Amino acid sequence: MIQSVQYSMQSIQDEARQLVQQGVVSRNQPIYVLCQYIPAREWASVECELEKVATSCAIALAICSVAKIGKTTNR
Repeated sequence: MIQSVQYSMQSIQDEARQLVQQGVVSRNQPIYVLCQYIPAREWASVECELEKVATSCAIALAICSVAKIGKTTNR
């Protein structure tokens, strides 16, 4: 049975950092370039983690925006 590897945001960053340090990819390339260096069977796990982080960031930004609007209208 093939076991799937679970990627954390930290492990994705570490992998990307290593590829940049080796000169394989550059920092300004799109993130999907990493899929060339991560096994295809594991890419779904990477995508899932990236989506979770992006969703969390979007929610945090929305909360901050609402809080900021609330502060400016309460003056």
